[in-house]
Amino acid sequence: MEEFIVTVDGPAGSGKSTIAKIVAAKYGLTYLDTGAMYRMIALYALENGVNLEDEKSVEAMLENTKLDIVGNKFFLNGKDVSEEIRTPEVSGIVSPVAAIKAVRVKLVELQREISKGKKTILDGRDIGTVVFPNAQVKIFLVASPEERARRRLNEYKEKGIEADFESVITSIKERDRIDSTRKESPLMKADDAVEIDSSVMTIDEVVQAISECIDKKVN
Repeated sequence: MEEFIVTVDGPAGSGKSTIAKIVAAKYGLTYLDTGAMYRMIALYALENGVNLEDEKSVEAMLENTKLDIVGNKFFLNGKDVSEEIRTPEVSGIVSPVAAIKAVRVKLVELQREISKGKKTILDGRDIGTVVFPNAQVKIFLVASPEERARRRLNEYKEKGIEADFESVITSIKERDRIDSTRKESPLMKADDAVEIDSSVMTIDEVVQAISECIDKKVN
């Protein structure tokens, strides 16, 4: 099978995962949620009290974590953690975890390995700039902090997680700051990426915009 890569990068809460899943189903692509991979590492660090500033502790953590993705389920060392990785506690530390070079090196290798020779859509922060700089289609999906906070708050409410707008938007802005200024693979738009602002767009409209980009490459 000829490799075909679609990357969807952008800040937290811009709708990357939701959109990528729909596009994957529409075109028969393998969907890889790279953000969930970082969340699984963050969950392990949280549950095991890992000192993220200690290099040896981080190396031991990476040696002790086995990540697996089966369909829409995420497994950390054999345990289904699909719900646990979406909590505000994990959201609060995922950006610092993702900024660690050793973590990024391991997960980037894994992302490339999983996608090798496949038709894949991946979402994250550095997929089009670092992981797959030669991807056929690159999307940079953005939305205002306020809109992203509203979406994240709705997600929490649906899952019965208590949170308020101010704390959620503060968390999102802090994640933006960390993701954009970190030394290792900062969040940035690839020069050849198509930017889509989903703030006032419906999901269908965003999917259509990305579909047009894919169709240009396929046809």
